[in-house]
Amino acid sequence: MSSLLSPEITTVAAMTERCDRCSAAAKLVVTLTSGGELAFCGHHANRHSEDILRVGERIALEDGFEWAGK
Repeated sequence: MSSLLSPEITTVAAMTERCDRCSAAAKLVVTLTSGGELAFCGHHANRHSEDILRVGERIALEDGFEWAGK
C-alpha cells in the first residue's frame, strides 16, 4: 500500500520515545496509513526515509533534526 498524498510533517520541541529498531532516542515518529506508529532514531530515520514517506500519514520530527526525507 502506498500513500497517494504526501504525509503531514510537523516539528515538535522534544521527543520522549525510543527508536523501535535500536532503542536510541527517537528523532522521528511516523503514523502509518495502515494504523499504528513507529519511532526512529536519526540514523534509522535517514536510512529508511523513502519508505517512511511512502507509508506515512503523519510525521513528527524533533526540532533541529535534519532528516533526509524532508
